Amino acid sequence: MNKGTHEYESDPRNKDIKISINGEMFAREEAKVSVFDSGFLLGDGVWEGIRLHNGKLCFLDEHLTRLYDGAKSIDMKIEKSVEEMKQEIENVLNINEMKDGVHLRLIVSRGIKATPYQDPKVTISDPTIVIIPEYKESISRDGLRLISVDIKRGTSETQDPRINSLSKHNCIQACIAAAEAGGDEALMLDHNGNVTTCNSTNFFMIKDNEVWTSTGEYCLPGITRKNIIKICKENRIEIREKDFDLEDTYAADEAFVTGTFAGIITVSEIDGHAIEGDEITSKIRRMYEQKLM
Repeated sequence: MNKGTHEYESDPRNKDIKISINGEMFAREEAKVSVFDSGFLLGDGVWEGIRLHNGKLCFLDEHLTRLYDGAKSIDMKIEKSVEEMKQEIENVLNINEMKDGVHLRLIVSRGIKATPYQDPKVTISDPTIVIIPEYKESISRDGLRLISVDIKRGTSETQDPRINSLSKHNCIQACIAAAEAGGDEALMLDHNGNVTTCNSTNFFMIKDNEVWTSTGEYCLPGITRKNIIKICKENRIEIREKDFDLEDTYAADEAFVTGTFAGIITVSEIDGHAIEGDEITSKIRRMYEQKLM
């Protein structure tokens, strides 16, 4: 059975949560957007997943910076200021009386269309802002099996892979291909054949006490990824953002993936090649968890 990086147990409290759509609160079963919404029609928008842990919205400023930068990159103006967005998030959490163990999905689409067509000029509303808070904690297990897939990461000239876009077709294709091959997650390459990222997490490997990750040119600028790089630099753990290929990963001493929901999960196998170490990974995980306190 595939493990995946986003495993969780259903929480009965979620049936009573209130969801915000453009500042108005709705019961879960009543929360709906128009069939003319840009997100539904075209995947036109940006999003963030944010964790509430021990009463703290982890790395909130970094998430909102990425959200607003992504919106700017696709020429979409979010009408709320960053401070207004923070207040809206706090309102949703307060109304739901949530303090801990929450994963929050913040979604901003370009808005309602006059007709089903891609051109932004037929958008007739401000952006649609949806905030979905759920009691949801990761139960993902260490020992992921990664499978390299033929689906490549795009470039900034095609569909910029550094934008956290609502359009996830590329990653969904990779996810399906890995699952069909018996893997837990897909390991994706760029058009030059270098390792970039997984379909829903960022990839790291360790060789001869050095931590390697991609250059970042063809992967989402993960908030957890950014913090792991910072942790390594602050603690004199040698880290290199570089190009490397699949053959390099097969000879790794350790490997792990990172994400807001997943945290840090060790990798035990890449394309059938066993990876057994976890000493440095465990050290980095402890340091990361301290940042969440």
